[in-house]
Amino acid sequence: MSELHRITVDPAVCGGRPCLRGMRIRVSDVLDLLAGGASRDEILADYPFLESEDITAALEYGARQSDHCVLRVA
Repeated sequence: MSELHRITVDPAVCGGRPCLRGMRIRVSDVLDLLAGGASRDEILADYPFLESEDITAALEYGARQSDHCVLRVA
């Protein structure tokens, strides 16, 4: 099941960047932590207001953003 419903975009929160559940933690913050080698458990320990499904949502959002077709013009 998709967890994308956890991603919110509000111009009044973090400049309209995608966030988790309306909180001031951006999807990119979670992705940066994961890319830097932090484990899911470490992130959840450091950010106790996050839930495991929030991390899944961030990963799903990032994966979908990177999946776009490239059109070549002849």
